[in-house]
Amino acid sequence: MIQYDAVIFDLDGTLTNSESGIVNSVVYALGKMNHPVPERETLRKFIGPPLAESFPRHCGMNAEETARAVAFYRERYLPIGWKENQVYPGIRALLKALHDQGICVYVATGKPQAPSERILSYFGLMPFIDGVAGPTEDDSRADKDVLIRRVLQEKVPKHAVMVGDRRSDAEGALKVGIDAIGVEYGFGEENEFAGLPCRTAESVNALSLLLTGKELSRKGYFISIEGLDGCGKTTQSNAVESALKSLGYTVRHTREPGGCPISEKIRDLLLDVSNKGMSDIAEALLYAASRAQHVQEVIKPAMARGEVVLCDRFVDSSVAFQGGGRQLGVSLIQQINAPAIKGCAPDATIYLQLDHETALRRRENASALDRIESEKASFHARVEEAYNVLAAQEPERFITVDAAQPAERITSIILEKLLKRMDAAGVV
Repeated sequence: MIQYDAVIFDLDGTLTNSESGIVNSVVYALGKMNHPVPERETLRKFIGPPLAESFPRHCGMNAEETARAVAFYRERYLPIGWKENQVYPGIRALLKALHDQGICVYVATGKPQAPSERILSYFGLMPFIDGVAGPTEDDSRADKDVLIRRVLQEKVPKHAVMVGDRRSDAEGALKVGIDAIGVEYGFGEENEFAGLPCRTAESVNALSLLLTGKELSRKGYFISIEGLDGCGKTTQSNAVESALKSLGYTVRHTREPGGCPISEKIRDLLLDVSNKGMSDIAEALLYAASRAQHVQEVIKPAMARGEVVLCDRFVDSSVAFQGGGRQLGVSLIQQINAPAIKGCAPDATIYLQLDHETALRRRENASALDRIESEKASFHARVEEAYNVLAAQEPERFITVDAAQPAERITSIILEKLLKRMDAAGVV
């Protein structure tokens, strides 16, 4: 393995999967011009090369038409399309590993420089990047070798490598006189790098082996989301999952009770309205039994793989609903669940705080109530109180958010606080 002094990455198709935003914006531009929309495979060829090259090549446009198409493209891409993007899983960990080893990390991309820097910042990659070069308004057709020299400030290290998903990336590197690695997980075609003296990587993990000599190493992180029924847990857990995936985290989204076949069967027993004769202690034990299977089969294996586990409810729900709502007491619930979780506890808990009257009204308006949701208001008041006590006792774990706010605002607050905690924990 060569120990590189500098690694230069392409952006689209190498660091991020930008297909949705680019393709949607191309289709928008063609629609504004009443121009036929090519097949999906042709649309994917717009990813990477400058638009000034792609519209003439793939749509047969002249210079005037191309200028109009680019303007329409930007009309959608600049406010919306650039966010329709996703960091490839493992890229964040790879960039951090290179950065921590003192290797200079650069980006040389055919995408205009200002939007490229905005994307890298928005998706949290900029802390690992030492420099970015993309076409400016004065050189919209800048070739890859020109961009490589620019980002290196004309000082080409003895051991540098260009990493990209297109043949032009490798050819640019060879013109500059540095190594090239072609990634096969991006948008290149079959045999994209045929005949070129460069190595290839079929995955981010394979790329890590070529650049660092090691497979990717990622730390698992366990997030639970809690609150009264009707507080918006489903909406927020889906939004958090989507955001974390866009940032390149591998997310295992699960729920309790349930999350695996055996636990889902126990869930059916617990929530079935026909089981109103179930005793309080039987209910608590069934929740713990479901949790035991879930931890063993889903949560711990996902954590061991370095994934982010996002769980809709965990043991805090039992403390609140059975310990508080059923008045079984916190101590008993903790004793019952100790062998079930075997020390497995959330690193962060998102608590959507909402008064029980508002939460119940929301829930009643959504669909039929299950066995737990059908309990009296006094039960839900005790659950609310128990949650508030838990959150006050462990502020270092709980992220408490006012769930009466608009959904988008709630998501924004959650992500701001959660990402800071994940960063502090070294989770990439």
